Amino acid sequence: MQTIFADTALLPNGWCQNLLIELADSGKITKVTPNFCGSKGGIQVPCLIPAPVNAHSHAFQRAMAGLTEHRSKNLQDSFWTWRELMYRFLDQLTPDHIEAITALVQMEMLESGYATNVEFHYLHHAPDGTAYDKRSEMANRIMAATETTGIGLTILPVHYQYGGCDKRPLVRGQCRFYNDINSFAALCKSIQLDLCNLPGDSVFGVAPHSLRAVSTDSLSVSHELAEGGPFHMHVAEQHAEVKEVVEYLGVRPVEWILENFDAGPNCCFIHCTQMLPHEIAGLAKTGAVVGLCPITEASLGDGIFNGVSWFEAGGVIAIGSDSNIRISLSEELRSLEYSQRLRDHSRAALASSTKSTGRHIFDSMIFGGAMAAGRKTGKIAPGYWADLMGLDMTSVVLAGRTGDQVIDSFIFAGDDRLVLDVWSAGRHLVTEGRHHARDKITENFCTALMSLHQKL
Repeated sequence: MQTIFADTALLPNGWCQNLLIELADSGKITKVTPNFCGSKGGIQVPCLIPAPVNAHSHAFQRAMAGLTEHRSKNLQDSFWTWRELMYRFLDQLTPDHIEAITALVQMEMLESGYATNVEFHYLHHAPDGTAYDKRSEMANRIMAATETTGIGLTILPVHYQYGGCDKRPLVRGQCRFYNDINSFAALCKSIQLDLCNLPGDSVFGVAPHSLRAVSTDSLSVSHELAEGGPFHMHVAEQHAEVKEVVEYLGVRPVEWILENFDAGPNCCFIHCTQMLPHEIAGLAKTGAVVGLCPITEASLGDGIFNGVSWFEAGGVIAIGSDSNIRISLSEELRSLEYSQRLRDHSRAALASSTKSTGRHIFDSMIFGGAMAAGRKTGKIAPGYWADLMGLDMTSVVLAGRTGDQVIDSFIFAGDDRLVLDVWSAGRHLVTEGRHHARDKITENFCTALMSLHQKL
């Protein structure tokens, strides 16, 4: 049995002092004792809060960070010109590259404070679209990276059929994604079997890419393949995407989902930056989560998610790093709030009548992230996975801070250097801000990156 003692900690009913946590070998919390007066023992941390889920990641894109910041010949750069560059890049990626890149991404997630990686995995085949000898080869490399880093994994194989709503064929850069519904079902089966080799906190889900990349009649099959687990989809990210869906389906993307799909709490719709007021109200009522990736949404010019209206409608959020151009928990949350302030000329935009800005965002994120990952996490409570983050209270950023001021200062005045310790399902992976396998993971990533640069 492992024990952790925290001078201060955030429990489901609020902040407490002198907390003793007992963990089972399984990685779950068995007992929580606030105001503990006995011998501290075990691992001691100054401040302990739930470690959240990173709810949306395309790990391989981390190796592209910094390579797409030049003006193209089009003179009007957008998500769509970035996507063409991304397709040319991924044409060079091998399974070895994927494993090395994913390990670095997961390590950076852990050092940032995340305990779980929800991987939206669509790079399935060889560059010419040929399946690998083992159908789930690429997914296996993500799992191998997970064994190296120790992070909790929810893997979402992505169904991808078409180049647009008109069912046009995929271009060269997209053919690595393709599966018809039968080959996709076989891929899911293979991944589920392989996932049994990972720790018991690993989760399987399914992700049809978007309404423009799959046939609408395949969505019910994909939902069945998830077997009650997480079901994710990109929705309403770009103006051009919304326009295309309206042209071919007659309604906007979120409108189509509300009218034709039984969305619920196991569903996570990614981005949703182009929703109208009636769509916000309708989607919030379903209980589905919206997965936000503020750094990537800013990088790609997606637009600003209407967090104010979403929270007013009772919606919950999850946070992801998506393109992984920069993996920073504090910066994702800060960017979300500041985008609302810039749009509305306001302050404390996402605060509630009872909670500060940071605390309100954090609570929604840990609740929605648990739903998006299909993982019993987000609470320091018996029966939950021990997904925990320890913060450095000796930092000048947190000096004299108590209660929700700690969360607010972490998000708005500090950065991820305040993260000292991270546990994922009881696995103590980050100490003094450093992952235990950082040197080897970084070396492997740099080797992979240099080989890619030579090809490019």
